[in-house]
Amino acid sequence: MKTTFETLSIRTRRRCEMIDITDQVRRVVAAGGLADGIVTVYCPHTTAAVTINENADPDVVHDMLLTLEALVPEHRAGYRHAEGNSDAHVKSSLLGPSQQVLVREGRLQLGTWQAVYFCEFDGPRTRRVCVQMIGE
Repeated sequence: MKTTFETLSIRTRRRCEMIDITDQVRRVVAAGGLADGIVTVYCPHTTAAVTINENADPDVVHDMLLTLEALVPEHRAGYRHAEGNSDAHVKSSLLGPSQQVLVREGRLQLGTWQAVYFCEFDGPRTRRVCVQMIGE
């Protein structure tokens, strides 16, 4: 069994945004020479997340961010966290820190319209995303 690990650097430009990192993950898989296995995409930040969703229509990303803001507004009476980014922590927990994608014959097994997204909720910042591959 082969294991490889790489860290991506992601520069965000807005407080809340979703960045398609699928091509970066594909490059890591290709460079690692993984034919069959699993790739884990992990975000080591408490105010950001990783998700998989549609990449064909940019309105999906807009709608996701709009809905997250409606569910968990940036400013809400009762937040106690002193840094003023309580909403970012909640949004990050709702989406989660990681996603796994199967790899077959060297290719990510994403659906036709699927993409891997880095989700920023407390930017702009420079963030890290860890990509680990396990397989043959």
